[in-house]
Formats: sequence, C-alpha cells, structure tokens
Amino acid sequence: MTKREVLARIEESGVIPSLRLHSAEDALFAAEALADGGIPIVEIPLTVPRAVGVIQDLAKRRPEIVAGAGTVYDLEAAERCLDAGAAFLTSPGLDVKVVEFGVKRGVAMLPGALTPTEVIMARKAGADVVKIFPCAQVGGPSYIKALKAPFPDVPLMASGGVNQQTVAEFFVAGAVAVGVGANLIQPEAIHRREPGWIKQLAQRYLSLVRQGRDRRKPYVTA
Repeated sequence: MTKREVLARIEESGVIPSLRLHSAEDALFAAEALADGGIPIVEIPLTVPRAVGVIQDLAKRRPEIVAGAGTVYDLEAAERCLDAGAAFLTSPGLDVKVVEFGVKRGVAMLPGALTPTEVIMARKAGADVVKIFPCAQVGGPSYIKALKAPFPDVPLMASGGVNQQTVAEFFVAGAVAVGVGANLIQPEAIHRREPGWIKQLAQRYLSLVRQGRDRRKPYVTA
C-alpha cells in the first residue's frame, strides 16, 4: 500500500485506534475486531510485547488492515518496524531524525507535537499529519481550533483523552483524525474476547466522526 493510499485510508476513517494492550495476542484480536467493525487502521505501540511481530503478522494475514507503529523513539526502532511492514510511524513526541528517515523510506509519518513551534518543526521535517498529544489535557477541541488558525493547511490529529463525548468536537474544530485508546478498546472486551463489543464501539465512533465533519464550517481566510 502506498503512502498516498495509507493517508487516504486515515482520512476516510478518521480514527486510529492505539492498541496499547498487554500481549501480542490481545493486539491481534483487537485489530481484527476493529477491521470487522469498519476501522481497518491500527497503531501498534512498541510498548506491546512483540509489537514488531504483531505488525508483521497483520501485514501477512490481514493486508487490508493499515498497521502502523507507535511510540517510535529512535531510528533503530523505526527501521525494524518498517522492515516488518509498518504502514506508518507515529510517536507521542517529535524526533526530527525519525521523521526524516520515514520520509526517505516513503512511509506516512505522524509525529507527535504539542506547541506551535513543534508543529512547525514537524511539518518542515516532512510530517504528513501532526499528532497533537496530549490534546485533552491542554484544551481538547479548543486547542485544535486554536492551532488551525495559524496552521490551516497542516493536517492535525488529536490524541490523548479522546472519547465518545468529545470525538465529534475534534472534527468540528478541524482535526483530520483522532487517536483513541481504551475508550474504544475496552479492556473487558479484550479479556472476554467479545469482538461484537469492539465492533459496536467502532461503528459508534465512525458515526460520531461523520457527525463532526458534517458540522464543521469551512475556514475563511481574509
């Protein structure tokens, strides 16, 4: 899958679930349940046991799932993830060298940032989407709206504290996507191996994304 196709999938879905789970088996189960629920995109944080193996397994078993690597802090980790078939790289913070490495490899880059300065640095390094983290803790949708004023052409993804009550508001504010963790991947659903629970929540989030986009007003420049 090309970088353009990956970015189109991300924009179409609007939701990137972060599978910060306790085992590789849990991550694989959640990824497949989400795909069956209409969200064929997942971030596999490198904090998950055998995370690189999970990415590799998904690339082979379910190639329709866009599996990316999260919590990528250094070049060595980035290379291992891309060699395993990661479709995108993301992290909670900004490492310009990792972004530039991903750009050279032709993979979608979604580095983390928080301040306007970091947004500028990420974009200059070649970021395709800038992940604002932790977003809810610094104002949530209102912070995304504030950033979109000086950066109307920078695709922003909100991550950290996104839930069913706020997800639509992030899209109204101008986010192109949101990252969601436990609010979408309920620990009890994983423990009980209940894919229907995850599918239902996935469809709920997709509905809320559509509602937010429908309410969004176009930006007007002077």
